[in-house]
Amino acid sequence: MADEPSLGELGRLIQALRGDIRDDLGHINARLDRMVSNDVYAVEKASLIKEISDLTKDVEALAAQRVQDAERVTQTRRWMVASVIVPLIGIVLPLIVMLRGAGA
Repeated sequence: MADEPSLGELGRLIQALRGDIRDDLGHINARLDRMVSNDVYAVEKASLIKEISDLTKDVEALAAQRVQDAERVTQTRRWMVASVIVPLIGIVLPLIVMLRGAGA
């Protein structure tokens, strides 16, 4: 019977075990308090996906606008070149022909 613990020792062991379990549950509860519920997570995830989708659409729209702006700039440059060079050729070419004709 010397190997068996006394009732006092059993009581202390049970109290220590209860304290350990209480501490462990306290740690678990503290960690659970920092976690987000599934409902909140689902709503936040859906909101984030919608924001990403909206941003993707905005980037695509900006890229399309950039292409249109580049085409507009190219067309403007062509128009400017044509509006300056064509009249110059129309004025300079007859002058050259007249000067060559007058010199001959």
